[in-house]
Amino acid sequence: MEKLKQKQMEKTLACNHSRRRFLQGLLATGVLATMPSGLLQPLLVEAKDLLNEAEYQIFRNACPRNCYDTCSIKSFVKDGVLQYVEGATESSFTAGGLCVKGNSYARQLYSPDRIKYPMKQIGRGSGNWKRISWDEALETISSKILEIKAKDDNLLGLGLTKYSGNFGITHYGVEGMMSSLGYTTRFVGTPCWPAGIDAQNYDTGSMWCNDPEDMVHSKYIIVWGANPAFCSVHTMKYIYEARERGAKVVVIDPLLTQTAAKADLYLQVAAGEDGALALGMARHLVDKQLVDREFVTRYALGYAEFEAYLKKNITVTWAAEKTGIPAAEIRQLAEEFARADPATIWIGYGMQRHVNGGANVRAIDALVAMTGNIGKTGGGARYGHLQTWGFNYHAMIQDKPAGSKGWLGKGGPMGEFHGASGDQQAKYRDRTVNINKIAQEILDTNDPPVRMLWVACKNVLSQDFDTNKIKRAFEKLELIVAVDLFFNPTVEQADIVLPTVTPFEDWTVNVSYWHYWLSLNEQAVKPLYETKTDIDIAAALSKKMNAKQPGSCTFPQEIDSKQWMEKEFNQGIYDLFGIDSWQQLRQGPVKAKLKSASFPDRKFLTPSTKYEFRSELAAANGHAALPEYKAGRKAYGPLRLLTPHSKFSLHSQFQNLDWMHDFNNEPFVYLHPQTAKSRGIKEGQLVRVFNKIGELSMKAKLTDNVPTDALLMYESWFGRKNNFNVNTLVDDESSDMGAFKTGAPGVAIHDQFADIAKA
Repeated sequence: MEKLKQKQMEKTLACNHSRRRFLQGLLATGVLATMPSGLLQPLLVEAKDLLNEAEYQIFRNACPRNCYDTCSIKSFVKDGVLQYVEGATESSFTAGGLCVKGNSYARQLYSPDRIKYPMKQIGRGSGNWKRISWDEALETISSKILEIKAKDDNLLGLGLTKYSGNFGITHYGVEGMMSSLGYTTRFVGTPCWPAGIDAQNYDTGSMWCNDPEDMVHSKYIIVWGANPAFCSVHTMKYIYEARERGAKVVVIDPLLTQTAAKADLYLQVAAGEDGALALGMARHLVDKQLVDREFVTRYALGYAEFEAYLKKNITVTWAAEKTGIPAAEIRQLAEEFARADPATIWIGYGMQRHVNGGANVRAIDALVAMTGNIGKTGGGARYGHLQTWGFNYHAMIQDKPAGSKGWLGKGGPMGEFHGASGDQQAKYRDRTVNINKIAQEILDTNDPPVRMLWVACKNVLSQDFDTNKIKRAFEKLELIVAVDLFFNPTVEQADIVLPTVTPFEDWTVNVSYWHYWLSLNEQAVKPLYETKTDIDIAAALSKKMNAKQPGSCTFPQEIDSKQWMEKEFNQGIYDLFGIDSWQQLRQGPVKAKLKSASFPDRKFLTPSTKYEFRSELAAANGHAALPEYKAGRKAYGPLRLLTPHSKFSLHSQFQNLDWMHDFNNEPFVYLHPQTAKSRGIKEGQLVRVFNKIGELSMKAKLTDNVPTDALLMYESWFGRKNNFNVNTLVDDESSDMGAFKTGAPGVAIHDQFADIAKA
């Protein structure tokens, strides 16, 4: 028997040895990274376990997507091929792990669907693409720019729409490229979080959240309108640790999300009525004398007026009627929150995407302030921050060509900001228009019209609003240039597409708007095919422009992307992060030397230097001076349409990969069984979802995670058989705030309505 066992063991070892050599051979050739099926990913994991790290070049990278976590990454390269990635262990936030999207990066780099060369479309939207050279692409583009300049005597007919597809600091070179050409039309603002940014600036004079890692010290955590189980997986460990230390975790959301399922208490608030709930809680704290009198007296302005407003206008019974949450539960929640020390609220971006979103955030801020939880480790009204973003923005700040003419009308703050450093007081400025109303702005803008559109770090047709109107607006444009990785719906409507790089083919630097870590992004592999970085494209365009018309573009014609990354650093950044040189980041990410609590000395950046319950600045900008209740949007359909993020995609990125498609291969509309029954809809049945701006067809899934008065559809994706786009049903209605700090109001993404019927 022992001899038999020995023979079996020897056979197993021989098989394992062969398997090891087989898997290592696949890794060496990069085959695993290019295999088409996500079912083969376990092989990649197994092969990784067999690796000797000494055999690989290890590079430092960072995820530059629009995500809370901005993960620090280690990439493993052999023979010039990226083999796999993992989270950097040096960052206590990333802590060695990546989300499902981050783990797919190798496939993004080597995807057969990547745009490999400059392409020209013969007939916009026809799909008749022709490969062209970089020289031909730049010849066409530069000729059009000079044609516009000659026709209008300025370049306001050249428009730039760019946002968060890549948040690497050097990617602000796209804006720099536009400035180097002259005064142009800029689509400014942000669809993501502007209402909350303004709200927090009115209240505290800045937007600054506690370090998420200090959440472990919280005794009471409210996650309000956020779903970190999908959208910030690394923060979940701090929530879990806080609970292990005795904290209570509460989730407030219209949807029973994956985070809500893990909470101690879930409260299903009526969508858009978050402000009513916060004000009802605040009124109960006044009645129960649970207000932190030291904070509101010593560190705040206008609390007496706010309390008087609550006593006159707000009751818990009223809040219960508005929110759908029983009055007893509102009272209990308020008391538990006030008596915990410290307590914190995570204010999600979804809950401010309403016509009253800014007012709702101000109400929640007030609740945190009146309990004295601002300035405390483990406390805070957590929304976001820009404390670690003090780079030089060298790539962005470029001089205008001599004699440039521009906009003489009213310019917003972003228009002034984008002017050259020595040109802030010039009479001309860039023309700024609302990024959240791109279709309407293109249709309405004249004298001169937007003739040419440059799209970078963004997928307009998937992520902007009222897709059908965007297509109509694009018909007005004479030339559309898209810079992208894949043939997404925006590229499909472009005239020229320029292929760009993944993070692993680029040099840049990244920080987060959530945690306090700084990460280097090294070029791990040479750019594949004929792809170029944004600043390389700008340099090439400058060379072509100046060859045709000397002095027409000021962007340097020869650049080194590594050197340009170096130019983003300054002594302030080095001091903040406790390093002497960016080279130290090659050893791993570093954390800012900041207090874990925002406003630790309780000195605020408001005009009064106090927390402002009453904000005269808010009043001057057309809002209520106090955090008053503001009603939501009037319904224009029987069911509210909610369109949150999926864990398999970041906006329209990643979902197009075949690896991701294996896990999430079909879009669905989710609705409550009662809602389905009232319309005769069954599980898996093909249905129509429709409203005043569009219609979609897909299969239905029944779940009581969704309220009876709502429909749920996750964000869009493209390719792999589906071109599903929720924004076919989402209009461009503005939220209440955002123009103060971002140049344009936000958009009421979740104040949308629709109906559903059998197809």
